[in-house]
Parts: sequence; structure tokens; C-alpha cells
Amino acid sequence: MRVLEIREPFGIDSLLFTTRPDPAAGPRDVVVRLRALSLNYRDQLVINGINRWRPRTPRIPVSDGAGVVVAIGSAVTRFKAGDRIAPIFYPKWIDDGPVTEKMQGALGGATADGLYAEYAVIDETALVPLPSHLSDEEAAALPCAALTAWNGVAEGTPVREGDTVVVLGTGGVALFALQFAKLVGARAIITSSSDSKLARARELGADGGINYRTTPDWPRALRELTDGRGAELVVDTAGALAEAIDAVCVGGTVAFIGLLLGIHRDVDLVKLMGSNATIRAIDVGSRAMFEAMNRAIDSAKLRPVIDRTFTFDEAHDAFRYLGDGARFGKVCVRV
Repeated sequence: MRVLEIREPFGIDSLLFTTRPDPAAGPRDVVVRLRALSLNYRDQLVINGINRWRPRTPRIPVSDGAGVVVAIGSAVTRFKAGDRIAPIFYPKWIDDGPVTEKMQGALGGATADGLYAEYAVIDETALVPLPSHLSDEEAAALPCAALTAWNGVAEGTPVREGDTVVVLGTGGVALFALQFAKLVGARAIITSSSDSKLARARELGADGGINYRTTPDWPRALRELTDGRGAELVVDTAGALAEAIDAVCVGGTVAFIGLLLGIHRDVDLVKLMGSNATIRAIDVGSRAMFEAMNRAIDSAKLRPVIDRTFTFDEAHDAFRYLGDGARFGKVCVRV
């Protein structure tokens, strides 16, 4: 099978197409023919060998994909040939809360190969069936971006009807957070540096938008939109933790998700204490959360926002496009 591998000295230019033997199923394994992939900011960290995401090489990148079952092991009971499925990001995190043992072996990262390949072999417990109304590309957007947003919006202290949710940015996680917030009847406000992206977010249901380039003190603008109260939930996909604390209401929640602004940030601890807010660090989610999310997506016939789809051979172009910041929604690859 054809695969994409990360090679040293790391970076997009070090990505190399090569071949590996076709995978065979063990007793509890499922062989998946990948149909589509979606790319995440985390994939860039792995490819560039950054910090804790630096893998041993060669490593197959990319955590998110969707495909069809083509073979099963002798003891497999959850799936059959022909089923459309997606692997989960953390193969050992099946249900309940996170613990160290569950947060091992994330796909396409420091310790395990990912899905930029024609086939993958996955333990049957680490797969979920897909909503039937979604295309392969739409389904491939679910395992990381969608589930991270679902964890931030629907888990912990779930968003309720009438709550205000402010979402930072218009990337994959952000737009899923917008869509999930609207599913429960919340008021959703989006921030972006682009007025055109804010207009597109309104078409998806956003109730308001703030351009943080023309309005740098966007938390103040957010409070003006909420009669001084602030947001019950701030979905921080950027790592703007200090600003998120400024924007959250007393007793509210900040779902801390992204690192786009860097690994270290200064935080006003006095202001945090006064807010009585909860800071929830979100690192994707469990299979049980994924299944609950899929039920909600299926019931609402919700469709992920796909910005652009590349071919399998266009890996280098796809990753460069992912990094240039122009996207609105998910960047996908057709296998």
C-alpha cells in the first residue's frame, strides 16, 4: 500500500511517499480501506517535530480519517465488511474520564502511526460507525475537530438554551462548536480577523461576530453584546487564555483547546479567581462521546463545513494550505 511518511529533518519538505506491506487483521482487528482524511493543526506540530509531538521517524502522519471495512479478524463482533467507520483519536479511551492509561497511542503522533495511507488496521474497540448522510470527507472531519468541539460544548457543564457561547476563530473546531451550540439553542458569537469569514459564520447560524483585528479588545466588545455579563462558555481554540478569562461570565467555563498563539501565556490570576470560572483543558474525547456526538449529528442531519479537498498525492500542497490560515472549516484529502 502507498503511505506518506515523516522523515528527518522534519517539516513539509521532508514528507515522502513510499510503500509498506498491506496490513493483515489479527483476531480482534479490522482492516480499513481509507476513503478520506482531514487535517488538523496538531498534524503540523507532528510533521515539524515540535515539543511533545515529535515522533520517531519514519512515521505516518494524520489522526483523522474515514473509510470502509474490507476485512475482519476471527473474533470481531462489532463490525462487518462494508461498514463505514472512523477510528478514534485515542484508541484506548473508550468511556468515562481521561486517565494516563487511556491517553496513550494517539494516531499519527509521537508514539503511533496515523492514517495517511491507503489501508489501516485498527482494533475493533477503537472504531465508530458513521452517520449515513455524511460524505467521506465530512465523516473524516469528525474524530478530532468535531469531537473536541463536542467535548467542550456538550460535556462537563453542558451548554443550555439561552446561554451565550463565544467561539474564537473559524477553523474546524470553531465551526463545529458554533454548530453544536446552535443545536441546543444557545446564542453563538464568533471572533475572526476577517469580516468575510464572520459573514459566512452568520450564514451558519452565528448570532454575532467580532473582528479582533479592528477591535483588539474583543472581550470588552463581547461584554457590550451581553449587557456586561460575558459568555457562559468561551471556546478558546487559539490559546488566548487571558482574553478568554476577560470574556467569561462569573461562574462560566473556558474550554481551553488551541495553541495557535504559542505554548506559554501570561494569565491574570486575580481576575481568574474573581471570575469563579472553570478552565477545562480539552484533548479530544472518548469513544462514548464520539458515539453520543454522532447520534446528535445524525438526528439533526448536521453537515461539517469543508473548505477544500486535495488528492492523496497533493499532501505537500494540502499541509501548506492548512498552515496559511486562509481556510474556513476543514481541509480534507481524498484517498
